[in-house]
Amino acid sequence: MPDLHQAFYIGINVFVVKNDQLLLGKRKNAHGAGTWGLPGGHLESGEGMKEAAARELMEETGLQAQSFDFSSLVNDRSGGGHYLQVGFVAKDVSGDVTLKEPDRCEAWQWFALDHLPSDLFPPHKQQIENFLRKMNFADT
Repeated sequence: MPDLHQAFYIGINVFVVKNDQLLLGKRKNAHGAGTWGLPGGHLESGEGMKEAAARELMEETGLQAQSFDFSSLVNDRSGGGHYLQVGFVAKDVSGDVTLKEPDRCEAWQWFALDHLPSDLFPPHKQQIENFLRKMNFADT
């Protein structure tokens, strides 16, 4: 009899936009090293999604947001794993971008929304495309 309880991961990703530029981090010592990805990480057991967005944003960049708006959900079954990638847009952001996890991120950089790098972190690529197209769902 098949297992009726599916196991998958939930990624929480944050869009920080300032002056029509998106903040991306160059991944290091992790899956997708050398590619550019959004601030974010895994939803922890018992944690609210917006709480996770705030936590990950602070842990990785030192930035704080007053609120988060839902952006999109990507059911990502590519790459041999199964992730639900949930995106949020940070609102009323304060603080200075700081490299808080230098063992996992090489640098944070602002990119014009119409000139994003071609080497995007594969699990974030569809979510970024959704954001740019103002779509809130993808099933890949």
